[in-house]
Amino acid sequence: MTVNMTKGQAISLQKNDGGSLTAVRMGLGWQAAPRRGLFGSRTREIDLDASAVLFAEKQPVDVVFFRHLVSDDGSVRHTGDNLVGGVGQGGDDEAILVDLQRIPVHIDQIVFTVNSFTGQTFQEVQDAFCRLVDETNGQELARYTLAGGGSYTAQIMAKVHRSGPGWTMTALGSPANGRTFQDLMPTILPLL
Repeated sequence: MTVNMTKGQAISLQKNDGGSLTAVRMGLGWQAAPRRGLFGSRTREIDLDASAVLFAEKQPVDVVFFRHLVSDDGSVRHTGDNLVGGVGQGGDDEAILVDLQRIPVHIDQIVFTVNSFTGQTFQEVQDAFCRLVDETNGQELARYTLAGGGSYTAQIMAKVHRSGPGWTMTALGSPANGRTFQDLMPTILPLL
């Protein structure tokens, strides 16, 4: 059963039987919003990029994005860059796979971001979402849908963080401006 999350909401990544999830996929999907023009509606391709920043005690120690597809320890993997969005027709356009069992013990948070590398704003994006999927069985666990567009070029979407012996996901939904994850660090740090 999928939990439709709201900004700030957190869910445990424990299974109903008390066990912990072992591998999850953070999927990202979006479509270009139609624009009215002189000759009717049209859409422009939108290139959004998903990134995962790994933190240890509020310090960034690794990042996974379209130019560094696998974390140094191999626990986090990006499936590849999608330059246009909407390809999945409601499915994932980009995805980041996280092997929770392989994450080194010093890593305590993974923050997922989305940014427009080409500088287009979220006013040009519709139906953007991130979702967490149990990678072992394909079941969607949680979904966070962005409400409305804005004049920003990035979103700090969600974080997965250690909570006792397991993990928790928190929907962040914080708008930001920047073309890369490095540009977003001043916005990310207060959310840790």
